[in-house]
Amino acid sequence: MPQLSRSVAPLGSRLLGDTSESPRRRRVRVQILLTIFLLAANLIGALIVGVLVSVVVPGPDVLRLDRYWWVNFIVIPVYVACAFAVGVLWGTTRALRALRWAIEDRTPTRQEQVTTLSMPWQLTKMQIVLWTCGLALITTIDGIIDPQSIPKVAFTIGAGGTVVCAFSYLLSEFALRPAAARALEAGDPRRIRIAGVMGRSILSWILGTGVPVSGLMIIAIFSFIRPYASDGTQLAIAILSLGGITLVFGLLLTLLGGFATTAPINNVRSGMAEVERGNLDVQLAVYDGTELGELQSGFNRMAEGVRDREKIRDLFGRHVGQEVAEAALTKNPELGGEEREIAVFFIDLVGSTELAASRPPTEVVELLNRFFDVVVDVVDEHGGFINKFEGDAALAIFGAPGDLEDHCGSALAAARTISTRLLDEVPECSAAVGVASGRAVAGNVGAKSRFEYTVIGDPVNEAARLSELAKNSPGAILASKNTVDHASTSEAARWKFGDSVTLRGRSAETVLACPTS
Repeated sequence: MPQLSRSVAPLGSRLLGDTSESPRRRRVRVQILLTIFLLAANLIGALIVGVLVSVVVPGPDVLRLDRYWWVNFIVIPVYVACAFAVGVLWGTTRALRALRWAIEDRTPTRQEQVTTLSMPWQLTKMQIVLWTCGLALITTIDGIIDPQSIPKVAFTIGAGGTVVCAFSYLLSEFALRPAAARALEAGDPRRIRIAGVMGRSILSWILGTGVPVSGLMIIAIFSFIRPYASDGTQLAIAILSLGGITLVFGLLLTLLGGFATTAPINNVRSGMAEVERGNLDVQLAVYDGTELGELQSGFNRMAEGVRDREKIRDLFGRHVGQEVAEAALTKNPELGGEEREIAVFFIDLVGSTELAASRPPTEVVELLNRFFDVVVDVVDEHGGFINKFEGDAALAIFGAPGDLEDHCGSALAAARTISTRLLDEVPECSAAVGVASGRAVAGNVGAKSRFEYTVIGDPVNEAARLSELAKNSPGAILASKNTVDHASTSEAARWKFGDSVTLRGRSAETVLACPTS
């Protein structure tokens, strides 16, 4: 099934590539993005911790070299290096092992689907454990040196860890989107959803509002309990610093959360635009594990339903004629009909019995299809429709179910054109055509459970009899004088009148007409 064009970015971003790229290339792309994003999230957290410890949170100076040098230059660097190796390198490698099914390009099991969709949370939990261990280790050591530093160190590391975990979740969810798309292809996202849009919103609130406001409240409490700067300078610096952190990183997280929400919506909008342009073969890549993934999946189900209905509509139109199909779809069809002025022609192959006896059935069918292809094409060009195929014959109607300004002229012109085209395109056979017009009943005939659109009346019988008579007439085309008289002047001029005959089954005589050339 065709995806959206490359300009639309099927996975919501050009960084994520295309859904049709090779599994090996997809693996390299995911690993690079995961490594870069997790490293960036931890660097942001470290920067926030440094700012909070040095200029924001009041309390003992934990950067003093005479008391904390071995903590700052030995314990923290060693732990950071170990945490980097575990959280970034080992974490991404472990994630890719869990996604081996996507690299092998096979259908995932149910458990592999759930594991893939929960992988951003698994990587985030790893960051939580590492930062919690770091908080416990460094707070304990600094507390041994100076117990008064415990609140300051605990808050700064906790705030930094919260930021890291928030960014880790959103960025890893973004990086793992190609694998999530493959996982969601094999299952209904409504049944295997891990997180939701509400969870993303809460995450944005925690970082953009919860952590900064908590920091300000803690600083205010510190200013009452243990004022380190009586002139208020420290408090002003803390407020400005936290405000700056909130503006910068709160905006960044909001952008990430907003992008994660709008990307699937834009994906669906692009698909809807393709459907509006008539491209019903479009299919979206379902890559979001939240309610928005259900929206993408729902669009695909809707598009599939539209494609099925269009196929049925097309088949319906081929069976009964496009005009009849449109009329049936716009209003509820009922048994019965209405009287209309119509023109009809009946066309029948000459010598079809001998043809069937002298040729294999497959050749006969192929010949009939070529014959009817010409008939249908010409009838459509002249505003009529084929009402019936009867073996080697066909009945065409002009003036029903829709109005036709010159139904008689159209029927006569179609008969002449068919005769000419058959000589050139299907020379192996010849056909006789009878054209008649008059008042008939056009409507649905049959039972309530099964009916068809047809016309009943004298013009149909007359056209059939004229077709029989035309088999022995030069040119093999005959029309009634009544039809020629009611045709346009330009078309009537192409016909000449001949003898009057009483057709079989009719009491009144019919004046015959045939083309002038």
